[in-house]
Amino acid sequence: MCNNTGNNISISSFLLLLILIAASCSVTKPAANDPKDLSYIYNPLLNPINPEFRVYNETAGNSILSVKLRAGDLFFSEANPSGEPLASLTITVRLYNDTQGGVLSDTAFLRQELNRKLILPEVVLDIPLRTNEDIEYTAEVRIMDNLNRRIVQTFVKFDRLSPYSRYSFKVRNHLDGTDVFSPVLTTDQYVNLLYPGKAVDTMYIFYFRYFDYVPYPPSMMLPERTMPGEPERMLKIPWSDTLPVMFPGKGIFLCSIDSNNIEGYTFLNFGSEYPGLSRPETMIEPLAYIATPDEMNAMRSAEKAKIAVDEFWLSRSTNIERSRELLRIYYNRVQFANYYFTSYKEGWRTDRGMIYIIYGPPDKVYKNREGEQWGYKKPVIKKSWGMRYRVQEEYLWFNFRRNPNRFTSEDYYLNRSDATPTFWDNAVADWRKGIVFRLDNPQDF
Repeated sequence: MCNNTGNNISISSFLLLLILIAASCSVTKPAANDPKDLSYIYNPLLNPINPEFRVYNETAGNSILSVKLRAGDLFFSEANPSGEPLASLTITVRLYNDTQGGVLSDTAFLRQELNRKLILPEVVLDIPLRTNEDIEYTAEVRIMDNLNRRIVQTFVKFDRLSPYSRYSFKVRNHLDGTDVFSPVLTTDQYVNLLYPGKAVDTMYIFYFRYFDYVPYPPSMMLPERTMPGEPERMLKIPWSDTLPVMFPGKGIFLCSIDSNNIEGYTFLNFGSEYPGLSRPETMIEPLAYIATPDEMNAMRSAEKAKIAVDEFWLSRSTNIERSRELLRIYYNRVQFANYYFTSYKEGWRTDRGMIYIIYGPPDKVYKNREGEQWGYKKPVIKKSWGMRYRVQEEYLWFNFRRNPNRFTSEDYYLNRSDATPTFWDNAVADWRKGIVFRLDNPQDF
């Protein structure tokens, strides 16, 4: 434990409590001036609903889009004729055919009332969509809470390119039979993997090494670190849809019904702490974005990791409370990066996660079939002409390209060929001086 200005403190011991307090705060999303701006989806203070999605290709002409909602995210009211605590949702889906240039392929509409007394902590709603084989799709999903008029919009990518793809499988919790949406499993989590398309008596599990690299800074024009290529080993096991499966160690586990086809459903294990961080040993690695190589090596080799992490953060400022606040903000961003951007690696290790941690939630987000564009507001410029002036807003833009692969449809990489300044060195320098970097006001904490 570190000792500073006569007070014994342990910064890392505050982490879990502070993250939970921050995550519990919420405000409503203000009316948007730019209807195409989706920046609120990556801002936990502005996003009222946090749904999860899963697509299952049920038949040759039909796919099921499943939406999982947490009861705690919904607004319930007893101001209705029944006097029951009811929530009211409207879900609209516009399905686009990406193979044919994004033409509209199908639409769906669902209006649902939910009784707080009757639903579990989570509710799953299934929406059928008309689809065809050999086609890639994007589903634009809008969820409206009808009582408080809040809307969440997102885009779900899937395809019908192969009967062996991840969209041909279902995953259920072995203990209670509930649907599992996330491919990330904890060490002691048992699931059942189902392939309803046909009877399967053998499963082939391809193991790929855990990806433990961090991306290069946005200003460095270096080749991207490649994802795992060939599997390190393959395990063949007898299979049934009631067989409990658990993956005890870190890694990428691709389950296939064909030994010659490395395609199927991918499970991920990032360790028992994911998506949060509570042990000092796991708190060290995300510091790679702002710590020097020597500092990283010293913390990794320290006899007591807890003291090493505390000393790193205390050295950012002479003010203990400021160091605690700096730590809270940094690791909150790490956790939310894991929540928003995880692909075949933890979200904080991705390009989007790196930008999110250092620069914060983006002020603008635009999405299309190829990727995302993030904008961070620069200091306001006032241009005058005589007695009049106008305010000009400028943004620093980051462009992320979607990188579909055998493991996930949620992998994106940063386009580093853009010639615009990224202010990366300024941002890192501010963090090291105990300042949370903000492009529009670098001196503001």
